Amino acid sequence: METTPNNRSKREWEKLQAIAGNGLLDRRAFLRGGAAMAGAMMGYTFVGSAAAEPLADDAWSKAPGNIVPAYGAPSRFEKNVVRTLSNPNSEPRTSHARTPHHLHAGNPDIDPDKHRLVIHGLVKRPLVFTLDALGRYPMVSRMTFVECGGNSAPFFSKEPIQASVQALHGLASCAEWTGIRLSTLLEETGVDPKAKWLIAEGADAPALSRSVPITKALDDAMIALYQNGERLMPGNGYPMRLLLPGWEGNMNVKFLRRIKLVEQPAMSYYEARTYAPILPGGKAYQFYFLQEVKSFITHPSPGMMLKEPGFYEISGVAYSGNGRISKVMVSADRGQSWAQAALQEPVHSKAFTRFRVPWRWDSGPGVLQSRAWDEAGNVQPTRAQIVAARGETTKVPPVTGFPSQHYNGITTWAIERNGEVKHVYA
Repeated sequence: METTPNNRSKREWEKLQAIAGNGLLDRRAFLRGGAAMAGAMMGYTFVGSAAAEPLADDAWSKAPGNIVPAYGAPSRFEKNVVRTLSNPNSEPRTSHARTPHHLHAGNPDIDPDKHRLVIHGLVKRPLVFTLDALGRYPMVSRMTFVECGGNSAPFFSKEPIQASVQALHGLASCAEWTGIRLSTLLEETGVDPKAKWLIAEGADAPALSRSVPITKALDDAMIALYQNGERLMPGNGYPMRLLLPGWEGNMNVKFLRRIKLVEQPAMSYYEARTYAPILPGGKAYQFYFLQEVKSFITHPSPGMMLKEPGFYEISGVAYSGNGRISKVMVSADRGQSWAQAALQEPVHSKAFTRFRVPWRWDSGPGVLQSRAWDEAGNVQPTRAQIVAARGETTKVPPVTGFPSQHYNGITTWAIERNGEVKHVYA
């Protein structure tokens, strides 16, 4: 008898009733058949005065960083952190690669022994922290996404750009981050009641700086030292970076060296120009930090082909800077009908959540969409709603000065009769 990969007979699958148009099945089919149906110590120094500020412009602050490699590699200062292999000669037996956890205490080629983090401004005790000092504080870990404010900017173009989901939505990632709560360090310095903002500055040559409300700093902000159990890669801010869960990526300042508490935002070059696109009404889209609720289908997606009719899994990712994803709905008929997708557990706050729904493709044309809700009740808008609020551009790709920030509208993929997947606007 012909069976599907999870040993459920083809006849049994055919008995499953579609709950939405164009072959979408109930998410509970996964529960019945499985997902494979289609295949506390002190450690600081005092800062006496602004004149005695210990932040020197080291070599890495005066020149462009190294060329970004095709894939991340550890800093050269972490060369002693290597994996030990149980089968180094690749003999015909089991092989293991072990992570050197005991050595994990330790772009710009920053020497971690010389790098310093200064917290000053409207504080009672300005302090300087070394990397070693930070390593003595209690650490926390959390799963969270980091997304560039310009992720998905091609969707502001008047015509849909034919590119892969990586090219269209690829400026986002999700990882486990480990470090020290910023609130813990601010408790050490003592926050002046007049402080309403902080300015975070990086140690690389551009010295990117962003203004952050003190409320976020005292909430869930973190000085991140590790990513996925390893020291930060240079491209992710080695040896330390600011982590602001759920907020636009550029505010998560890499190579962090300074936090200055102030009464008002700095209006720096980056926040006054680069990250302040002009809205249709002429006002600047400024100081709006949240990465709003969003989802997109990753499989199938442009660049893939459906080879023959039958059962497939529609899957993708959803996330929100407001908290957990509560629901994702999927349509295969351009939004005429919807089926609720299954969410893969655990569903973390402000982190990627994988969604899945079974689909029976009959070789006819289809139009796939996903729409997400978060626990705060926010719903993913349509592209038309986003364009009406934030504009559209004829520049391909969108550039600074044109709509290019904070796109979270619905993404639409069309399935042709030959199985080809294309990007379309609905």
